[in-house]
Amino acid sequence: MVPLAGPIGDATIAPALREQLRGSKAAGMDRPENLVAKDSEPRIHPTAELKACKLGRYASIGERVILREVSVGDFSYFERHAEAIYTTTGKFCSIAANSRINALEHPIERLTQHKVSYRPNEYFRWLGVDAAFRERRRAQTVSIGHDVWIGHGAVIMPDVSIGNGAIVGANAVVTRDVPSYAIVAGVPASPLRQRFAADVASRIERLAWWDWPVEKLARAIPDMQAMPIEAFLDRWENDIP
Repeated sequence: MVPLAGPIGDATIAPALREQLRGSKAAGMDRPENLVAKDSEPRIHPTAELKACKLGRYASIGERVILREVSVGDFSYFERHAEAIYTTTGKFCSIAANSRINALEHPIERLTQHKVSYRPNEYFRWLGVDAAFRERRRAQTVSIGHDVWIGHGAVIMPDVSIGNGAIVGANAVVTRDVPSYAIVAGVPASPLRQRFAADVASRIERLAWWDWPVEKLARAIPDMQAMPIEAFLDRWENDIP
């Protein structure tokens, strides 16, 4: 187990954590998870609709979100009215309101692109769902890495991968893969710039902070807030539990 920090007066501990430590000593508690981590159960708004989904620790699903066969990583959240299907998201992803991930494909090569050809069961008693077309859709998955921000109203098209740390601008339409730490925007989305220099991005990848235990994450947050990125990496690349 990773200790929270040194003495109570250690300036690297946020004031709230110091207060928790003081209270825990009075109560006789000495386990870090009692001091830091809140309930890790996913939070799902009662109006959300989920089918065959897997939710990680601390995941949050907002108002009227619709998810179908989606895996949501630890700490990732979907804001109100977002939708996703056949998608895997990493940890610490921020999915903004009204976004659409893996937008529906229509069989435009057929006589009609209307759903009457692939979901005729909605109109006729003896005709079932087109299983082959459904499997075709399932094969066109979207993969989203860790710490990805999908902006308000963005649309991610089928069969797209988005790398760690990337940002998709509001109302963008993503039709092709997005590299790690890239910022993309527009219709169709195109690169604007990289969040970090290549060497810094490589150091973040090696650090893989998204896999840290919650106790270590809690210790690091004050430094995330106060330190320039390279100073943070210098400090935490050498952290020894």
